Amino acid sequence: MCYASLTAARLGVPVRALVGADDEASTAAEFDVLRAAGAEVEIVPLQRGPVFENRQAPAGRTQIAHQTCDPLPAAALPIGWRDSATVLLGPVAGEIGSEWAAAFHPDAFVALAWQGRLRELFGGEEIRRAPLSRGPLVERANALFVSAEDVRWSQAVLAELVRSDQALFVTHGGHGAVLLRSKGGRYLPPLPRRAAVDPTGAGDVSIAAWLAARALAPDAKDWQQLAVAAAMASLSVEARTLSELPGRRELCEVFLRLRGSLRG
Repeated sequence: MCYASLTAARLGVPVRALVGADDEASTAAEFDVLRAAGAEVEIVPLQRGPVFENRQAPAGRTQIAHQTCDPLPAAALPIGWRDSATVLLGPVAGEIGSEWAAAFHPDAFVALAWQGRLRELFGGEEIRRAPLSRGPLVERANALFVSAEDVRWSQAVLAELVRSDQALFVTHGGHGAVLLRSKGGRYLPPLPRRAAVDPTGAGDVSIAAWLAARALAPDAKDWQQLAVAAAMASLSVEARTLSELPGRRELCEVFLRLRGSLRG
C-alpha cells in the first residue's frame, strides 16, 4: 500500500504504515520515499512476501503469482497504533486475516481494500479469484474498495453485499471510480481526464485521497471529499514512479483550474 500511504502523507495526514515484507523487500527504496514524506514505517519480517506480475491484454488483466505470502498477524500491530481514528486495511494477497476486524477501536473509521482478500496465490500459476462474500473484515469496514478487474470475476450482485451504512468504491484505474451506496450510486470521473502514462496504483491513490479528505475536512460536503479523490487519482496516472505521485500543490492547481465548474 505504498501508493496509498504516500498519497495521504503528501496531503498532510500523519501516516503510520505497517508493512509485511521478506528480507529482500524490506530494504526497498519505496520505504525510503515514504519516510522522506513523513510517514512512520514499521516493517514486519515475513519469510515470504507476495510477488506477482500484472499482464494487460485486450480481454482484461491477468496476474501471475511468482511467490505466495505469509500471514500478517494482528498481534504485530503496535499497541499505540490501535487507537487510530482512520484505518486503511490494504491486503495484497489475503495476508490479513479475520482477527484484524477487532484490532482497532470500535469508533475507528475502517476502510478495506477488498480486492486483496479476493486473490489466491499459487506459485507459478495465474492468480485465482475468490468469490465476493461477507465476513468479519467486510462487516467491520465502513468503506470497501475493489477493482473493476476483480469484480468482473464474481457473480455476486455488489449492491446486495453493501450494508446500508457502508460505502463501496469500484475503481477502474485511469477511468475513475463508481461509488455505490444502498440508496444509489455515483460515477467519479477523473478530474480532469488524462492520457494515462501508468495507471498502476490509481485506485489506491483514490482510496487514500478520499480518506485524507474525510480526516482533514470532516465538515466538507460529500461531493467535495469525492472530488479530492477523483483529482488525485487523475493526477497519479501521469506519474512514472512512486516518487512522482502528486501532493497538495498539484491538487490545489487542479482545483484552481476547475473552480466554478465543480458542484455537488
